[in-house]
Amino acid sequence: MHEYLPDDLLARVVNLSDFPRVLVLDKWAVNCDGRQVVFSPGPSGTDMYATFIDQGFCFNAGEWNFPDGPLRGTYARKSVYSMVTGWDGFEPALSRAESMDRDEIWRCAHGIPEEWYEHDSDGLSRICEELYRRRSLLRSLITAFRNSSGNPFPNWTKD
Repeated sequence: MHEYLPDDLLARVVNLSDFPRVLVLDKWAVNCDGRQVVFSPGPSGTDMYATFIDQGFCFNAGEWNFPDGPLRGTYARKSVYSMVTGWDGFEPALSRAESMDRDEIWRCAHGIPEEWYEHDSDGLSRICEELYRRRSLLRSLITAFRNSSGNPFPNWTKD
Protein backbone atom coordinates (compact mmCIF):
# COMPACT_ATOMS: atom_id res chain seq x y z
CA MET A 1 0.00 0.00 0.00
CA HIS A 2 1.06 3.57 -0.72
CA GLU A 3 -0.17 6.91 0.59
CA TYR A 4 1.38 8.76 -2.33
CA LEU A 5 1.67 8.05 -6.03
CA PRO A 6 3.56 10.23 -8.51
CA ASP A 7 1.45 11.74 -11.28
CA ASP A 8 2.62 9.20 -13.87
CA LEU A 9 1.31 6.35 -11.68
CA LEU A 10 -2.01 8.06 -10.95
CA ALA A 11 -3.03 7.16 -14.49
CA ARG A 12 -2.96 3.50 -13.37
CA VAL A 13 -5.58 4.09 -10.65
CA VAL A 14 -8.63 2.18 -11.85
CA ASN A 15 -11.14 4.08 -9.70
CA LEU A 16 -9.78 7.60 -10.23
CA SER A 17 -13.32 8.73 -11.03
CA ASP A 18 -14.25 8.08 -7.39
CA PHE A 19 -12.28 11.15 -6.25
CA PRO A 20 -14.95 13.68 -7.32
CA ARG A 21 -17.67 11.39 -5.97
CA VAL A 22 -16.11 11.22 -2.51
CA LEU A 23 -15.70 15.00 -2.69
CA VAL A 24 -19.50 15.15 -2.54
CA LEU A 25 -19.43 13.37 0.82
CA ASP A 26 -16.56 15.47 2.11
CA LYS A 27 -18.33 18.73 1.23
CA TRP A 28 -21.69 17.53 2.55
CA ALA A 29 -20.30 16.35 5.88
CA VAL A 30 -17.62 19.10 6.14
CA ASN A 31 -14.54 16.93 6.31
CA CYS A 32 -12.19 19.52 7.81
CA ASP A 33 -9.16 17.34 7.10
CA GLY A 34 -7.65 16.86 3.68
CA ARG A 35 -8.99 13.78 1.92
CA GLN A 36 -6.83 10.79 2.81
CA VAL A 37 -6.27 7.89 0.44
CA VAL A 38 -4.21 4.74 0.30
CA PHE A 39 -3.34 3.12 -3.00
CA SER A 40 -2.98 -0.63 -3.38
CA PRO A 41 -2.05 -2.79 -6.35
CA GLY A 42 -4.75 -4.67 -8.19
CA PRO A 43 -4.65 -8.35 -9.15
CA SER A 44 -2.75 -7.67 -12.38
CA GLY A 45 0.04 -5.94 -10.48
CA THR A 46 -0.06 -2.98 -12.84
CA ASP A 47 -3.41 -1.43 -11.89
CA MET A 48 -3.82 0.50 -8.65
CA TYR A 49 -6.92 1.09 -6.51
CA ALA A 50 -7.64 4.07 -4.29
CA THR A 51 -9.24 3.43 -0.91
CA PHE A 52 -10.67 6.47 0.82
CA ILE A 53 -9.89 6.43 4.53
CA ASP A 54 -10.22 8.46 7.72
CA GLN A 55 -13.51 10.32 7.91
CA GLY A 56 -12.75 11.33 11.52
CA PHE A 57 -12.78 15.05 10.80
CA CYS A 58 -16.26 15.10 9.29
CA PHE A 59 -18.64 17.48 11.08
CA ASN A 60 -15.52 19.48 12.06
CA ALA A 61 -14.09 16.60 14.09
CA GLY A 62 -15.49 16.64 17.61
CA GLU A 63 -17.18 20.04 17.22
CA TRP A 64 -20.20 18.69 15.33
CA ASN A 65 -20.65 21.83 13.28
CA PHE A 66 -20.25 22.82 9.65
CA PRO A 67 -17.61 25.51 8.97
CA ASP A 68 -17.39 25.39 5.19
CA GLY A 69 -14.27 26.29 3.25
CA PRO A 70 -13.43 25.77 -0.43
CA LEU A 71 -10.41 23.54 0.20
CA ARG A 72 -11.77 21.51 3.10
CA GLY A 73 -12.08 17.80 2.44
CA THR A 74 -10.22 17.96 -0.85
CA TYR A 75 -7.35 15.76 -1.94
CA ALA A 76 -4.05 17.66 -2.01
CA ARG A 77 -3.11 16.47 -5.51
CA LYS A 78 -5.64 18.33 -7.65
CA SER A 79 -4.70 16.28 -10.73
CA VAL A 80 -7.08 13.56 -9.48
CA TYR A 81 -9.97 15.87 -10.42
CA SER A 82 -8.74 16.58 -13.95
CA MET A 83 -11.23 14.19 -15.58
CA VAL A 84 -14.18 16.30 -14.37
CA THR A 85 -15.75 18.09 -17.32
CA GLY A 86 -18.99 19.11 -15.60
CA TRP A 87 -21.54 18.09 -13.00
CA ASP A 88 -21.82 14.57 -14.41
CA GLY A 89 -18.33 13.85 -13.01
CA PHE A 90 -19.86 13.76 -9.51
CA GLU A 91 -22.58 11.28 -10.37
CA PRO A 92 -24.25 9.24 -9.04
CA ALA A 93 -23.15 10.53 -5.62
CA LEU A 94 -24.34 14.11 -6.17
CA SER A 95 -27.87 13.24 -7.26
CA ARG A 96 -28.14 10.61 -4.56
CA ALA A 97 -27.17 13.07 -1.83
CA GLU A 98 -29.39 15.85 -3.20
CA SER A 99 -32.42 13.57 -3.32
CA MET A 100 -32.13 12.02 0.16
CA ASP A 101 -35.10 12.76 2.35
CA ARG A 102 -35.10 13.03 6.15
CA ASP A 103 -36.27 9.45 6.63
CA GLU A 104 -33.44 8.09 4.51
CA ILE A 105 -30.83 10.09 6.42
CA TRP A 106 -32.32 8.87 9.70
CA ARG A 107 -32.26 5.25 8.47
CA CYS A 108 -28.53 5.64 7.87
CA ALA A 109 -28.03 7.19 11.31
CA HIS A 110 -30.07 4.47 13.01
CA GLY A 111 -27.29 1.93 12.51
CA ILE A 112 -24.59 4.05 14.16
CA PRO A 113 -23.47 2.60 17.49
CA GLU A 114 -24.42 4.95 20.34
CA GLU A 115 -20.84 4.94 21.61
CA TRP A 116 -19.72 6.62 18.39
CA TYR A 117 -21.80 9.69 19.16
CA GLU A 118 -21.32 9.38 22.93
CA HIS A 119 -25.03 8.67 23.46
CA ASP A 120 -25.77 12.29 22.45
CA SER A 121 -29.06 11.69 20.64
CA ASP A 122 -29.77 15.44 20.49
CA GLY A 123 -26.42 15.97 18.76
CA LEU A 124 -27.14 13.17 16.32
CA SER A 125 -30.52 14.72 15.61
CA ARG A 126 -28.87 18.09 14.85
CA ILE A 127 -26.40 16.38 12.51
CA CYS A 128 -29.18 14.58 10.63
CA GLU A 129 -31.22 17.75 10.26
CA GLU A 130 -28.17 19.70 9.11
CA LEU A 131 -27.30 17.02 6.55
CA TYR A 132 -30.84 17.25 5.26
CA ARG A 133 -30.55 21.04 4.97
CA ARG A 134 -27.09 20.92 3.36
CA ARG A 135 -28.21 18.80 0.41
CA SER A 136 -29.18 21.99 -1.38
CA LEU A 137 -25.73 23.53 -0.77
CA LEU A 138 -23.65 20.82 -2.42
CA ARG A 139 -23.37 22.43 -5.85
CA SER A 140 -22.41 25.80 -4.39
CA LEU A 141 -19.80 24.16 -2.12
CA ILE A 142 -18.29 22.32 -5.10
CA THR A 143 -18.45 25.53 -7.13
CA ALA A 144 -16.49 27.33 -4.40
CA PHE A 145 -13.80 24.66 -4.71
CA ARG A 146 -13.96 24.95 -8.49
CA ASN A 147 -13.37 28.70 -8.23
CA SER A 148 -10.53 28.35 -5.73
CA SER A 149 -6.86 28.81 -6.56
CA GLY A 150 -5.17 25.93 -8.30
CA ASN A 151 -7.86 25.32 -10.93
CA PRO A 152 -8.92 21.89 -9.58
CA PHE A 153 -11.13 21.14 -12.59
CA PRO A 154 -9.08 22.30 -15.58
CA ASN A 155 -11.21 20.37 -18.08
CA TRP A 156 -14.61 21.64 -16.89
CA THR A 157 -16.40 22.67 -20.07
CA LYS A 158 -20.10 22.16 -19.40
CA ASP A 159 -22.59 23.07 -16.70
